[in-house]
Amino acid sequence: MRFSIFYEHQLPRPWDHGEEHRLYKDALEQIEIADRVGFDYVWEVEHHFLEEYSHSSAPEVFLAAASQRTKRIRLGHGIVQLPPNVNHPARVAERVATLDLVSDGRVDLGTGEASSSAELGGFGVRRTEKREQWADAIDAITRMFVEEPFAGWESKYLQMPPRNVIPKTLQKPHPPLWVACSRRETIHLAARNGVGALSFSFVEPEDAAKWTGEYYRIIESDECVPAGFAVNPNVTVVLPLMLHEDEATAIDRGIDGAHFFGFALAHYYGTTPHDPGRTDVWAEFEERRAARGFDRDRIIANAETLNVNVGSLRGAVGTPEQVIDLVRRYETAGVDQVGFVLQSGPNRHEHICESLELFGKAVMPHFLEGREEREARKAERLAPAIEAALARRAPARKLPPGYQIDEEAELVRARRARRSGRPAGLRPVLAVVRDEAQATARRRVQRGLFRWVHGRPDAEIERRFGARAQRVFFAGMARQYDPSMAAGFEGELEFRLKRTDGTQTAWTIQVRGGKARARQGEAREPAIVIVTGTGDFLRVFAGDANPASLLMDGRLKVRGNVELAPKLSEMFGGPSPY
Repeated sequence: MRFSIFYEHQLPRPWDHGEEHRLYKDALEQIEIADRVGFDYVWEVEHHFLEEYSHSSAPEVFLAAASQRTKRIRLGHGIVQLPPNVNHPARVAERVATLDLVSDGRVDLGTGEASSSAELGGFGVRRTEKREQWADAIDAITRMFVEEPFAGWESKYLQMPPRNVIPKTLQKPHPPLWVACSRRETIHLAARNGVGALSFSFVEPEDAAKWTGEYYRIIESDECVPAGFAVNPNVTVVLPLMLHEDEATAIDRGIDGAHFFGFALAHYYGTTPHDPGRTDVWAEFEERRAARGFDRDRIIANAETLNVNVGSLRGAVGTPEQVIDLVRRYETAGVDQVGFVLQSGPNRHEHICESLELFGKAVMPHFLEGREEREARKAERLAPAIEAALARRAPARKLPPGYQIDEEAELVRARRARRSGRPAGLRPVLAVVRDEAQATARRRVQRGLFRWVHGRPDAEIERRFGARAQRVFFAGMARQYDPSMAAGFEGELEFRLKRTDGTQTAWTIQVRGGKARARQGEAREPAIVIVTGTGDFLRVFAGDANPASLLMDGRLKVRGNVELAPKLSEMFGGPSPY
């Protein structure tokens, strides 16, 4: 049996200035104690917008701080939200690897998809797609850990060209993987993906036995196809905890926190209305707790065997002897780790610290003897099944030789994928070839143009870029027009090219009905007028001059709808300016 502490960073109202600062500093001190007395893990959640219930939106920062104040305790993300709208997979891989390095390889990567309306709606994640997004992202992230370079990704939810995602994790092939579970169905999901199950359902040990049995049956079956490149067969249950030699004192110190944890969880993950910045969850808890199943009067000191749910949620709030018995029942049920929530509701820092010290002294020693041998036997038993499961996992990919970063081609593919609403890989092969051929042709033209204008005086460029060349150039611009990049714009664009002799030539591109046409002459009603020297005009297109610098130097002038100027490049087939 392994033991962990679990943090939501709860902060019931009312709030005073500095309360969040105190909350974080207290938690770091508690983790130092947990590390010293022998706890194996600390889990830190990622939640957003869940006032009072969880003020923990950047767990990687908090865990990094904890890594520098501890020596042995493992640092668990419990969990990272994987929908790309919340966390881009490459950023997850980078942050986890960095944390693994600064902690000397102590990271466990718990993952999830989020379920609260506040978070899903806040980041624009469709509830019906979040499971697919999780599966897609975890596959991509684990490949980022092991592929060097990462061979790229094209799916409905993520389009990313090949890149070497660095740094790499200290643990190989990557940190152990977990997924948040609250129902029997998600326990099965964890097993099918070969990842640890982090259960937050407050189940009794006897019910947990059914879940662990089904979990390990799937792990050892052909159903298990690992999401990563290692299998992490483990089941963790999470419970409220407050410990004291006197049962009544333990209840007095910890039951309100346990009940607020359950009440606030139901508040955000149910259908309770919430007015951001105004709803007082703690006030509602005090008013409605009994009606919602968290009756304080139902929890009495009786010196009997602890049940997790007895009238109201109790968890592991009691004496060391009661908690030893409860943990032993979970151990018998096949649970690998019990995680405890102490920092919840109004629970006081000094009482949390006392409970951690008492747990390390009076409870933990009962579960240390023979633990390593039992875990070794488990690993030996599961080794053939794990080897077979990993053989079913698609291997790491190798990037074909000769690939080079190509911003323009990559932007073309990404832009077309966004426009179609489908991954680029689902488009017809000929369309992919056409896009890349067009991008390659534009690159050749741009490189040739760069060589042609670089270092040449304006007068020489003007002689070569005469009326005929200009006609070809602007006709080519019109052919490259992409209406999906125009944001509905229709109108006339005027370009005035000045020469060193003081004369100038005007060209107009008219955008209408999804098409663009070029003609010589001034626009009748221009939406924008761009005035610059002929040489500077070509230098900008060749990548030999920065339009922002030309603007500041007065060599480029923009009149009319200046907000349209940054969009012109993408409208006519060029790369995004951002």
